[in-house]
Amino acid sequence: MLNTLESLINLARERKKSPVEGSYTNKLLSDKSLSKAKVLEEIKELIEAVEKDTNKIHEAADVFYHLIMYLEANNIKIEDVVTELDKRKK
Repeated sequence: MLNTLESLINLARERKKSPVEGSYTNKLLSDKSLSKAKVLEEIKELIEAVEKDTNKIHEAADVFYHLIMYLEANNIKIEDVVTELDKRKK
């Protein structure tokens, strides 16, 4: 499970270093407005899917993907987010 998330993070970082022409991932990483819009759209779609009990897993995966791209596009490291979550343990 964590390997998949790590691979997605590594993909984002690799594409930032070495962009691939026509890559959707690169579009998200280079266009912060698009990245933000997609996160908002995907979260809305997830909420609707949960409420209607349809496509929940698909929509949740979309949220994870787009959120990771948004964080990377804005130079927010997932390691820092995890550290912050770790601080919140009680």
